[in-house]
Amino acid sequence: MRILYGIQGTGNGHITRARVMASSFKALGVDVDYVFSGRSQQDYFDMDEFADYRTFRGLSFTSQGGQVSHLQTLKNARLCQLAHDINQLNLQHYDLVFNDFEPITAWAAKRQGIPVIGMSHQAAFLSDQVPMFGMRFFRRALIKHYAPADVHLGVHWRPFADNIIPPFIAPHQHKNPVMVENKVLVYLPFEELDNIIDYLKDFPEREFYCYHPDAKNYSLGNIHLRSPSRSGFLDDLGNAGGVIGNAGFELASEALQLGKKLLLKPLGKQFEQGINAQTLLSMGAAHVMNYLNPYALDDWLCAPQNKQIHFPSDPLPLVNWLIDKNWQDIRQLHNVLWQQVAQRA
Repeated sequence: MRILYGIQGTGNGHITRARVMASSFKALGVDVDYVFSGRSQQDYFDMDEFADYRTFRGLSFTSQGGQVSHLQTLKNARLCQLAHDINQLNLQHYDLVFNDFEPITAWAAKRQGIPVIGMSHQAAFLSDQVPMFGMRFFRRALIKHYAPADVHLGVHWRPFADNIIPPFIAPHQHKNPVMVENKVLVYLPFEELDNIIDYLKDFPEREFYCYHPDAKNYSLGNIHLRSPSRSGFLDDLGNAGGVIGNAGFELASEALQLGKKLLLKPLGKQFEQGINAQTLLSMGAAHVMNYLNPYALDDWLCAPQNKQIHFPSDPLPLVNWLIDKNWQDIRQLHNVLWQQVAQRA
């Protein structure tokens, strides 16, 4: 079987999930090509797992001042380029398109009659059982048509419905890292870097390790700025006493796996992050703020750590399910994967 794997490149969460999948595909000798869209080619980093991957402009949102700008997003959309890329992408030598919310490969497959299996956190919201606040019909229509699929697998922290599977989290590169209580990992890529620095400087008793697309590797007292690096990020996540971030799904999943306490500032006007934050709040797994609130940070610093949630590290059951082409039988896959999830004290 030859598979084309389409991955949304906006942010790093979809890419993190694809890294785990790529390792399993490689281990089983499955022939997979990778396509990414949603950011400029030069902005991808640490992509060795994907070999000779291809990139397209695709679609993405534009943020300003910590929230999505719908007007700027519309201005930056290149719909003619999107249509051209969809029409020009030849998929006839592929048996399947596996898709993580990537529109070009999904629509090209739909046009050419190639089966599409979609797996994404966004797909979880297509189920009535998954918490969603307001504009349900519109948002579900948007998700369904953004990256159409024959079968949708949603990824979530709870088994809300039969088509929902847990996240796959790779084993941490350092087993049982010793936690540094006063160390905090900060990842707020949609906030202005100067605003983040101003926010953190009033807490000199903590050591903040702040990853940001605009950062260079240097320190300002107790604020240690870091440019994007997957290995460095995982090192700092492993022994941090807590994580401050936007409410993206994958970082929260990695933090839950390690039992890290979370302080979340969801990206404004981005419905998925707002729902993620409220869901984690209802689970007792995060503190939430709507702006860079020093009082929220002060309260959170005194909060206890989360209990660890053990998510599957090996997507082998999913890969075998894809290869066997038994795609309409989701229930068994759901059961096998959720049996591997456990909470640790």
